[in-house]
Amino acid sequence: MAKYGKKSQEKVKQTMHEYKRGKLKSGRSGKKVKNRKQAIAIGLSKARKSGAKVPPPKKSRK
Repeated sequence: MAKYGKKSQEKVKQTMHEYKRGKLKSGRSGKKVKNRKQAIAIGLSKARKSGAKVPPPKKSRK
């Protein structure tokens, strides 16, 4: 995993604990998250919202 700021690493760690316990829900639909990469993305998103040092999300190809 890439190196991020301490605050963002802590957010991802908390999110992964929720994911492992089966309590992590996705934002809009509220469905249970089943993918590890999706859980990490949610953690980074929460870190960005809280103002942690995280690079911007990668752009998707079309």
